[in-house]
Amino acid sequence: MATVTGTIYWYASAILKALNKEIDFDSDTIKVMLTTSSYAEDLEAHDYKNDVTNEVSGAGYTAGGATLSGKTITYIPDQSATAWAANTAYRIGSIRRPTTANGHIYRCVVAGTSGSTEPSWPTARGATVTDGTVTWAEAGQGYISLDAADTVWTNSTLVVRKAVIYDDTPPGDAAKPLLGILVLDSDATTSDGDLTLQWPVEGVLCIPYNM
Repeated sequence: MATVTGTIYWYASAILKALNKEIDFDSDTIKVMLTTSSYAEDLEAHDYKNDVTNEVSGAGYTAGGATLSGKTITYIPDQSATAWAANTAYRIGSIRRPTTANGHIYRCVVAGTSGSTEPSWPTARGATVTDGTVTWAEAGQGYISLDAADTVWTNSTLVVRKAVIYDDTPPGDAAKPLLGILVLDSDATTSDGDLTLQWPVEGVLCIPYNM
């Protein structure tokens, strides 16, 4: 049994495709497919499912991946964001607010571990602050969360490194747009056990006010 998470990155074309109505997160079938470490993602050039290689295979896994359930799109204002915590590991893309909300959210732009004392949060647009080995950037007053229930593969025997989120509604792999990719820190292995993909608190994907 393994519960895994990682760092999430957008594919560069995803928001454009959403605005062009190629992607409808609410109504379309959004899936997550698993790959090995051999898939070399190109966030700029890869835009459709046919660009993805080295999908995993094994017991408990169906080619094409699993459908996201319980999808939501929500605007999260700063006061509802998760509060900063001391001595905590943060990934690139993590979003936090000060322990006392100040009307701003902050996005982790350099991963690391927060300090024992809360930093003095800047309020200028895009301003950064060092916090232990983490660097935070002011990211506006809230963010849009595209979320779903954690995804589980039961009784699986797999070796997984990456999870690709894509829109499975259009016909043909060359027309199925890529949204994002979650990259694990290391391979996750199951042997006739459950693999749970735990999405970050910000959601499957998120859009800060200031990208």
